[in-house]
Amino acid sequence: MFGCQTTFDHAAKANQSRYPWAPTIVTVVLRKVIHGRWSGVPLAFAFSLRRITLRDHCIRVRGDALRFQTKLAQAAALIQRIGAVFPTVPVLVVCDSWFGNNGLLKPLRQALGPRAQLLSRLRTNAALYDLPTPTPGRAGRPRTYGERLGNAASLATTLQPDVQAYTLNLYGTLRTVMAVDRVVMLKTLRCQVRVVWVFRTTQWVALVTTDLDLSVAQIIEYDGARWKIEAGFREIKQEIGSAETQTRNPDAVTNHLNFCMAATAITWIYGAHLEHAPPRRYSTTKRTEYAFADLRRRLAQDLGGEGFGSDCGGANKPTQNPLIAAVMRLVA
Repeated sequence: MFGCQTTFDHAAKANQSRYPWAPTIVTVVLRKVIHGRWSGVPLAFAFSLRRITLRDHCIRVRGDALRFQTKLAQAAALIQRIGAVFPTVPVLVVCDSWFGNNGLLKPLRQALGPRAQLLSRLRTNAALYDLPTPTPGRAGRPRTYGERLGNAASLATTLQPDVQAYTLNLYGTLRTVMAVDRVVMLKTLRCQVRVVWVFRTTQWVALVTTDLDLSVAQIIEYDGARWKIEAGFREIKQEIGSAETQTRNPDAVTNHLNFCMAATAITWIYGAHLEHAPPRRYSTTKRTEYAFADLRRRLAQDLGGEGFGSDCGGANKPTQNPLIAAVMRLVA
């Protein structure tokens, strides 16, 4: 099957293989709040094939051999294509610590300019520096970085007495979190960044963003919504059925995944047009907000009432296909 390779799965459970034989993709997802919960609307994807996979097997698509590209290069190319469609819209990329470095930010800034911003987790050993202070009369170019403040772990201990309480919508409910922030210089991004330390009962996590206009509450909420990307993969594989494909050649595999992501996007667009959120089918005391399955079931019921094609019993053919008409209304 095209795109499959042996890949290390860092999130595998105890009864699952650490090295599954499966396709690996880089996906760009639009985060949007729909009826009180974060959604994941797929926008673009690319197959990420390892260098050793392409070296051992010559994989061709329509006669052309595939060339190796890093995940950072693929992610930057996908975001640039989307950013070109919206030339005046600010672009905030929320990612994990693996993507949160200058390997992604630099090409985005070159293509999209200063409207490209980054928000990610910060490694605990990342060195942080104070803002440079002007030194008039000193020979040479001005300093880019101030004095070294320490790493994220040492500053977490230093700044913990200054934490403040923030009430925000996190993981589907209102929560009170303790956090503190500081604007510093980060060499991995080579610019000023705002770092937010979020303290839990026994541990802490550091978040970093290049967008200095974001508030502490926004930074924490946006990072909390990042987990919905993983939930989106599960929705595409299990709810839509991308994992059940029997295709093998590159065009068929790519088309199947494109259709699955388009179906996911149309379902979320349909949900955004509803006046009220659908009720959760299996609600509990802790989970009362609607799930993607509830939205998909509601869409199927509405489309089922309009029909899925021509009426073979009638003498005259209908002027339009009801399914296509319903989908076009949703997209519009």
